[in-house]
Amino acid sequence: MNVKHQLRMTVLGSGSWGSVLADVLARNGHAITIYGRNAQEIAEINRDHTNSHYIPNLQMDESIVGTTDLREAVQGAAAIFFVIPTQAIRPVAEKVGALLSETGNRPFLISAAKGLEEGTLDRISQILTQSIPQPVRGDVVILSGPSHAEDVAKHDITTLTAASENEDAAAWVQWIVMNDYMRIYTSTDVTGVELGGAIKNVIAIGAGAIHGLGYGDNTKAALMTRGLAEMARLGVQFGADPLTFSGLSGLGDLIVTCTSTNSRNWRCGDRLGRGEPLEHILATMGMVVEGVPTAQAVHTLSAQMHVDMPICDTIYQVLYRDRPLQESIDALMQRIAKPEIDF
Repeated sequence: MNVKHQLRMTVLGSGSWGSVLADVLARNGHAITIYGRNAQEIAEINRDHTNSHYIPNLQMDESIVGTTDLREAVQGAAAIFFVIPTQAIRPVAEKVGALLSETGNRPFLISAAKGLEEGTLDRISQILTQSIPQPVRGDVVILSGPSHAEDVAKHDITTLTAASENEDAAAWVQWIVMNDYMRIYTSTDVTGVELGGAIKNVIAIGAGAIHGLGYGDNTKAALMTRGLAEMARLGVQFGADPLTFSGLSGLGDLIVTCTSTNSRNWRCGDRLGRGEPLEHILATMGMVVEGVPTAQAVHTLSAQMHVDMPICDTIYQVLYRDRPLQESIDALMQRIAKPEIDF
């Protein structure tokens, strides 16, 4: 991609997706700073241009600058990408908001994370707008879709959605990210894009679990299709466009997350299906499994909105109420018969 001029941008989060996204933006011609809390990882990025713990097959663009100093990271940035676990976004965003009140650069805020906040049940766009006042920031954009970092690192063709209430802001993110292996589409359905990206992680735990139990392709197809229906059913209650869930941030992300061993949510479910305790899985995964806290948030939201989400509720019961997996599957299959299309 030949950019018209170089922009200074910041990626908050030096995990696998943050590192790969920083590399994409740098190779698109932008000046990229990546922020992380682990001094050894940041030193490796600056010295070797690698992040061997999270994404060992990536040779990062040599122009990327790593830092553990949040003030240095946000100073002068035209855009700040939040690529950190959902539960950490609010405290980081509040610090960013305080710093921006001093720097005055009013960057776009772009979330490339997927989840719902525990307790508040807020989506990430809501967290960002609550934590960073309008006078010190630009528009909020959500970047979501089927995008395993391992594949993007190899320049595998990847398509994402940039969603914002401001169409121009979504188009701007489309422009800075697109290249010959990254294609970005725009949307104004922020709610639908965020809910799809969050709920698919819950369904992916279920997909992994049925694999671990030995079920086959028919079962996987049933889980994904009915899981998609649950995503759309809840989304519509919050004003989302049901067609959004047939797009990249819904169906697209659901496919890749429910069918790939690259998915940490799928791997968590697979290990559950093979009999490992959840506590041991989470302690040894090495990365945050977003679907676990999201399952609790979705359970609460669906109860509050009186939305029938039997698959998501079953996964919640397995994760938080120690309900046996096989018993849970049997109960799902024995529910009262109903029409397929039911909002």
